[in-house]
Amino acid sequence: MKKTTIIKFAAAAIAAMGIFSFSSTTHAESVNSYITNNNISHANITSSIWGGFPKNAYRKGTGKPEGVVVHETANPNSTIYNEIAYMKKNYQAAFVHSFVDASRIINIANTNYLAWGAGYPANARFVQFEQVRVHSKSAFAHEIANAAYYTAYILDKYGLTPNDAAYDGKGTVWSHGGVSKFLGGTDHTDPTAYYASMGKTYFGASYTFAQFYQLVKTTYENLQGSHEKKAFDKVTYKSVDDQALLGDKYKSYRLYNHVKNSRANVKTYSWSSVSASVGKKVYIDDIGKKSSGSTWYRITFSDSSNAQKYWVYSKALNFD
Repeated sequence: MKKTTIIKFAAAAIAAMGIFSFSSTTHAESVNSYITNNNISHANITSSIWGGFPKNAYRKGTGKPEGVVVHETANPNSTIYNEIAYMKKNYQAAFVHSFVDASRIINIANTNYLAWGAGYPANARFVQFEQVRVHSKSAFAHEIANAAYYTAYILDKYGLTPNDAAYDGKGTVWSHGGVSKFLGGTDHTDPTAYYASMGKTYFGASYTFAQFYQLVKTTYENLQGSHEKKAFDKVTYKSVDDQALLGDKYKSYRLYNHVKNSRANVKTYSWSSVSASVGKKVYIDDIGKKSSGSTWYRITFSDSSNAQKYWVYSKALNFD
C-alpha cells in the first residue's frame, strides 16, 4: 500500500472516529430529548398502601427520609402487578415503597416509614422504588418520565433538593449501584445495565444514571415552579385529644394526607381502604382551620400511636 494511500486511510479512520464519537454523544441525550420533544408527561401516583408492611422509623425519625434509591426488577417477564403481589408475599426478605412502569406509579408502602430494599445503611435513610422492565422505545421513555417524576415528587414532598450521590456518596438521588459502592450492605448495581441496554436498543447509545439525574433535576424545578404559581389555603392548626363518629354523609367527602389545598401533591384515599361505616369511631389529634372558615380534622381509626392518620372535612363527622 502506498504511503499516500495509508495517510488517506488513516485520516478517514480518524474522521470516522470523530463522527462516531459525536453521534454517540448526541444519541446518549436522546432519551431525555425524546421525552421532551414528544411532550411525554407522567402518570398520577396511585396510593395502594398495604397494611402488612412493618412500620419502622428512618434513622432521623418517622417521615424523615434523606433521599431516594432507584431500582429495577431485573425480571424481563414480569408485570407491575405480579411484582407487587410477589413482594407482599415475600416482604420479610425485601420490599420497596413503590413500583413504576410505562403507565403507572403505584405506592404500596407508606413512605413515612423505611423499606427493606438496599441493605441496612440505605434502608434507614431512603425512599425506594422499583422500575419494571418494559419492551419498547415509547414504553421506556414513559417509564423514565414516570421514574423521574416520582423521584422529584418524593424530594419535594419531604423538603429535599436534588443532589446526585453517584460521585461522592453524598446526595439525595441514588442508584442501587451507588448504594453498593458507597454505603455497602448490598452488591447490586441496578439500574445501570437496564438503562444501558434499553438506551442502546432503542436510542442508539447507553442511557446513564447521570442523564436520568438531569431529568430528575429538570422535573423537580418544574414542580417548584408550579408551586409558586398556585395559591394554597392558609391553615391554622391546633392539637387536640377528641373523638367523633363518621356521619351519615361521610361518603360525600374524601380522606387526605394533608388538609385539602394546603400544599402541593396532597393525596386522597378512598373510604373503602379503611373499612369505614356510618357511626364508626375516629380519634382526633389535630384541627386545621382555613382562613376561609372551613374546619378540618386529623383522624385515626384506632388509638394506637402507629395508626395511619388522615385529614377529613368537618361535615364528614358527627360529634353528638
